[in-house]
Amino acid sequence: MDKFKQIEAFVAVVEKGSLAGAALVQNITPVMLGRRIDALEKRLGVKLMHRTTRHLTLTEQGNVFLDDCRKLLADFDVAERNISAGRHTATGHLIVSAPASFGRQHVAPHAPAFLAANPDVQISFNLTDQVIDLVRQGYDLGIRIGGVIDPSFVAVKLARNRRVVCGTPDYFDRYGIPRTLEDLEHHNCLAFNLQGGQQRGWYFQQGGKPVTVKVQGNLDCNDGELLHRWACEGLGLAWRSTWEIQSQLAEGSLITVLDDFALPDYDIMAVYLQQRHLPAKIRFFIDELKRVYAQPGYWTRNR
Repeated sequence: MDKFKQIEAFVAVVEKGSLAGAALVQNITPVMLGRRIDALEKRLGVKLMHRTTRHLTLTEQGNVFLDDCRKLLADFDVAERNISAGRHTATGHLIVSAPASFGRQHVAPHAPAFLAANPDVQISFNLTDQVIDLVRQGYDLGIRIGGVIDPSFVAVKLARNRRVVCGTPDYFDRYGIPRTLEDLEHHNCLAFNLQGGQQRGWYFQQGGKPVTVKVQGNLDCNDGELLHRWACEGLGLAWRSTWEIQSQLAEGSLITVLDDFALPDYDIMAVYLQQRHLPAKIRFFIDELKRVYAQPGYWTRNR
C-alpha cells in the first residue's frame, strides 16, 4: 500500500475527526480508509490513535507523528507547485552547445532578448565544431546541423538547411566543374581535419542511398568559418551548409555543384534528452529560435 496515501489518510482522519468525514474528502469508503490507518500503524509498529464508533483520540506518539506528517504533506505541496510552475515559467541555468560559427552568428546573439523576457534564466554556451556528449558533459540543449540523432534524444527542427559543395566562379574557370562524385578526387577540397571531428569525408546520396566520399586538399582545419573564408577566396571546394553561404549564393560569389547528389535535408535542429516534463527554459529557448529563424529574409540579412 502507498505510504503517502496512508499518511494522507491519517492526517485527514485527525482533521475531520472521524473516518466517515475523512472518507468523503478522500473519496473512498470508510472501510478502505480504516485499512490504510491499520496498515500505517502496523508498518510503524505503534498505535497512533484510539478509535471507537463515536470518538477517536490520538496517542502521545500519534501527536508527535501528526506534526511531522503535516510538514511532509506541506513540503510535498510546495514541491508540486514549484515543479508545475517550472513548466510555465522559465527559470534556472540553461547550458547550450552549438557549432562554433553557427552558435556565434545565430544562437548566442539571440540570448540577450531571451534573457530580457525571461530574467530568471542564466545561459552558458559552449561553441565547438566537435560533437559532444550532451548527457555526460551536462548540457540541457544541443544545436545540431544534420547528422544522426541518438534515439534517446528528441530532435526539434529549427530551420531548413542543405549541405552543398561550393566554390567561386574563378575556381571553376581554372579547374573545371565536377559532374560526378568521383570528380572530387581531382579537386582541392577544403575539409575539417581530425581535430574538427569530420574524418570520414563528405556525405551525399547516390541512387537513393547515402554515400561517403573521402576528399583531399592542401588546406584543412578545425574551424568551419575558416573553411568558408577559404572557399570565398577561391582556394578550393568546400562542403558547407546553405545557412552559411546564402548571401554569397544570392550575389553569385559562390556557386554550388553536384546538387543532384546533395542530401535531401541537413536541417538545423535543437536536441535534448527525452524527458516527461520538459523544463520551460528549454522549451521557451527553442520556441524563440524557431520564431527568429522563420522571419522573412533572416538568413540573407544576418550574415
